[in-house]
Amino acid sequence: MRVTQGAFSFLPDLTETQVRAQIQYCLDQGWAPGIEYTDDPHPRNTYWEMWAQPLFDLKDAAGVMQEIKACREAWPDHYVRINAFDAGHGWETVRLSFIVQRPAREPGFKLSRTVAQGRVLSYRTEAYALDRPEGERHG
Repeated sequence: MRVTQGAFSFLPDLTETQVRAQIQYCLDQGWAPGIEYTDDPHPRNTYWEMWAQPLFDLKDAAGVMQEIKACREAWPDHYVRINAFDAGHGWETVRLSFIVQRPAREPGFKLSRTVAQGRVLSYRTEAYALDRPEGERHG
């Protein structure tokens, strides 16, 4: 199963040239790129681990690409994403977010249904990866 989160997630993985172009677009808009990683991409897990500090005041995508490379080398079996933060007055939010690395194996999610009193149904999404300990989920 392919995790679909952020922009471009329904498309094939972006090439390095495409990633660089998207980052350059963010920088041209004045947005600060931040790099995050996780081995638990559950849709409600919005707080991934941050790689270094957000990269403010850059003009060239090469610096961001260098940090992405370092993150990928440190966490080869994790998801890595870019968040572009707009600190402009009135926005102060992430304007673009996209995945730049996926583990070789994406086990996906299961949907569990529970029937309670009065035929009340509740659903819960659970990652298959969580059956394994942290750090070994996508090996």
